[in-house]
Amino acid sequence: MRQNLHRFSGPAALSLALCAAVTYGAFAPAQSQQAASAEFNDTGAVLRPEGYRQWVFVGTPLTPNALNGGEAPFPEFHNVYVEPGAYASFAATGEWPNGTQIAKELVLVREGDSCDDDNGSCAEVSGVGYFQGEFAGLELAVKDTDRFPDEPGGWVYYSFGHSAPPYAETAAAFPTDACNACHEAAADTDFVFTQFYPVLRAAMAGN
Repeated sequence: MRQNLHRFSGPAALSLALCAAVTYGAFAPAQSQQAASAEFNDTGAVLRPEGYRQWVFVGTPLTPNALNGGEAPFPEFHNVYVEPGAYASFAATGEWPNGTQIAKELVLVREGDSCDDDNGSCAEVSGVGYFQGEFAGLELAVKDTDRFPDEPGGWVYYSFGHSAPPYAETAAAFPTDACNACHEAAADTDFVFTQFYPVLRAAMAGN
């Protein structure tokens, strides 16, 4: 005869079920997730992704004008987000799956009374440095070797505008030479600049 067998019903059973679900979700294999593919209209333009600021945030490179002779090619902060399914697959395999979406939102360097007009730095409570100002554009990289078999690595790049929101609802692809060549020549991992993002480097190392 079994003893010490506890039976639960009602709220207690529901609590245990929820606990089990949360626990399984926390330890479920990352490879069980799939990348959510980008959406396109009838003309082939990509639709602006929804909720990209809730994707996995991987970092914010900055190459300000003040450190580049006043003419930096990319003077804004670049807040970079990876679609969660693609990030999970990358963390599990070290490879970017088909359907990967990587969003890059541009943010101006903050200006104000506490900021130096010559070098762009600002004096704030944390010290002198560069701080984020206003949103100034949105770009998207998409990997899809089925849809873009002739593009290097299957990657295509889009811009929804370089101005304050609201951004354009759709975007046409940049010409291949505009982005792919630089990514192919200088990016560490499958056209992605993982060398600039410790979150991605840690994912690759399984940390």
